[in-house]
Amino acid sequence: MCPPAHFRVTYSINPWMDPDKPVDIPLALAQWEELRDRYRSLGHTVEELEPVEGLPDMVYAANGATVVDGRVLGARFAHRERAGEAAVHRAWYRANGFADVHEPEHINEGEGDFAVTGSWLLAGRGFRSSPLSHGEVQEFFGRPVIGLDLIDPRYYHLDTALCVLGGDEVMYYPPAFSPGSRAVLARLFPEALIASEADAEALGLNAVSDGYHVMLPQAAVGLFEPLRERGYEPVPIDLTELLKGGGSVKCVTAELRPAA
Repeated sequence: MCPPAHFRVTYSINPWMDPDKPVDIPLALAQWEELRDRYRSLGHTVEELEPVEGLPDMVYAANGATVVDGRVLGARFAHRERAGEAAVHRAWYRANGFADVHEPEHINEGEGDFAVTGSWLLAGRGFRSSPLSHGEVQEFFGRPVIGLDLIDPRYYHLDTALCVLGGDEVMYYPPAFSPGSRAVLARLFPEALIASEADAEALGLNAVSDGYHVMLPQAAVGLFEPLRERGYEPVPIDLTELLKGGGSVKCVTAELRPAA
């Protein structure tokens, strides 16, 4: 996780990212610290990635790499403003005991567009990550990759429209995907939790699950009871200031998956 020391809003068509609503920097930092402390209170180890001057979006640490079985596929960002983050992330992983760190050839924005389930690696495309990155990630990790087309620019990364709850259980928002991708998701995950438009718009799917606790935006209230019915415990988090930059719980969390 990277604290938002250099956080700022960048214009987007997304309704959360209104440049006329400035970010309250102290509140953004306090909200980030609350999430960090909540992870620790639940027994998780949290490593902090130090921010770098001139790289304002590093708080969205999930985009910097994808880690599976202790192997790290670095990122290659679509936009020049974020390009410098990729090397910082790769350097952090190498300095912290990850021996197999790959610099990618094709554009991918880390776990923004890659979601790891028990059986597959789901890969988003359409707005940021290149379709060519899907073959690269499959070759590197040796896991079957399922490509999914995102069609609604509000859900520009896979992690804004789909969350892995545990194993092969997911929750997602179907209208964010093309008809063919919706059919694939329905076939792979017939028992998936389907999010409402209101919960998707609250970025309720930009969540992190440890297999029991599901950290998610507090405004996604419609997901709480369905999660409980499936045996999960929702943990509401207020990241409204970070939402102004287009991300929430998952965006600011890079998951470190060690080798089994």
